Amino acid sequence: MKKIIITLCVALLAAGALAQNVEADIKKKIEAVLGDDAKVDSVRKAGALGLYEVVIGSDIIYTDSKVNHIILGHIIEPKANRDLTEERLNKLSAIKFSELPFDLAIKQVRGNGGGGKRVIATFEDPNCSYCRKLAKELQDITDVTIYTFLYPVLSEDSVAKSKAIWCAPDRAKAWNNYMLSGIAPPEGKCDATDLGKVTATAMKLRIRGTPAIFLSDGTRVPGFMQKDRLEEAMAQAAVNQ
Repeated sequence: MKKIIITLCVALLAAGALAQNVEADIKKKIEAVLGDDAKVDSVRKAGALGLYEVVIGSDIIYTDSKVNHIILGHIIEPKANRDLTEERLNKLSAIKFSELPFDLAIKQVRGNGGGGKRVIATFEDPNCSYCRKLAKELQDITDVTIYTFLYPVLSEDSVAKSKAIWCAPDRAKAWNNYMLSGIAPPEGKCDATDLGKVTATAMKLRIRGTPAIFLSDGTRVPGFMQKDRLEEAMAQAAVNQ
């Protein structure tokens, strides 16, 4: 029995070393193909189709063990209705939620506030159509705390509207009035340097568009999400905390 255990251990170590060699070889070949503009962050088995997952910055590509082919796109499991690539991207782009600069956000507490479990943070542009759709979905969610970071990226008008909302006496009311009813607050005349700090945070987090949603466990949702799916995501995030 001892000999069998030792043999198994040696085999496992050899397999691990072989896997590391394959991954290192893939990394070297991919960087050679893509040139100086690409630095491979990690290589691992994708868990589907015998492919390897190659992470480059905030992107994922796939290849075979010999790098004979490179695949750009998402791996979908239709029976389970799962986008495996999106799930991995969300996991890789997760953040430490508690480190967000909440003092730079518009805070809304609905019901009991979610007891510290049902909490989300969003980065939004007031001129973003999907942000307006999200605002309508959030209206029907109770017992939640919402932190909204004004991230005006679409136009100069977005900057002006964000400043007006930030300078309003009641920021949450001004935000909801505009996003839900199109009622714009008066021109902003306060010190709005905090908006620049939000932009710097968003850039650091590689937020490329709005809305961007972060759940309480740090999971990133890159885009609009309907109420039912958001409820499920918040419940899962509460379990993961």
